[in-house]
Amino acid sequence: MKSTKLFLIAAASLVLSARANAQLKWEQTAVDLHPTYSDTVAVAHFKYENVGTTPIHFNSVRTSCGCTAAKPAKDNVAPGEKGEITATLQIGDRTGVQQKTVTVETTDPRTPTTALQLKATIPALIEIQPAFVYWDGVEPLKPKTISLHAPKDSPVTKVTVTSSDPMIPAKVVPGPSPKDWTISVEPTDRNQLRAATLTIKPDYPEKTPKLYYASVRVTNAAGPAAASTPIAAVPPAK
Repeated sequence: MKSTKLFLIAAASLVLSARANAQLKWEQTAVDLHPTYSDTVAVAHFKYENVGTTPIHFNSVRTSCGCTAAKPAKDNVAPGEKGEITATLQIGDRTGVQQKTVTVETTDPRTPTTALQLKATIPALIEIQPAFVYWDGVEPLKPKTISLHAPKDSPVTKVTVTSSDPMIPAKVVPGPSPKDWTISVEPTDRNQLRAATLTIKPDYPEKTPKLYYASVRVTNAAGPAAASTPIAAVPPAK
């Protein structure tokens, strides 16, 4: 009986010792990316090494949003073996700083869960100021403008604009330099509450241009009753 207990204790000690030796070492857990105008994806490589004495298994790899995919090179990592998890962010119409998290769960007893951080600073082809214009209930329906500016290194040479409401027409006027434009907006109706989305399309990329948006609103001067008038949906800027 005593020998059986000693055997069980020894076996448990060996298991605990083996688990304690397992360790997945990451070269870095945060990556800062700076994609170019022509890139459609931003790819981060998170390299690791099993510096322990027992194999490590990847239980799961999850990303914080559907725009990012990640997977390890293989599911099991032998002692001394190296590898990496590749995380890919689909840029789409996104601009500015994008921060995504990749959560990794493994059989490493020391650190079973690791959060990998992907940061991508995506350059904007054009800058829009302001992205929202409106006319209140007593303001004359005179034209208002939205300024567009393309950074010096932006490949954009031309922009077009369309309005979701024909009663709120908009047109592009050339600016003081080849990288500047002005959108002139002039509503033609105030008989009801109106709202519109301006879709701004640069000429780059040529086949699938990135789209930008501005919002326009016209308040009805008729008073509170106008609040019941449906307003066209305005999608959020991407």
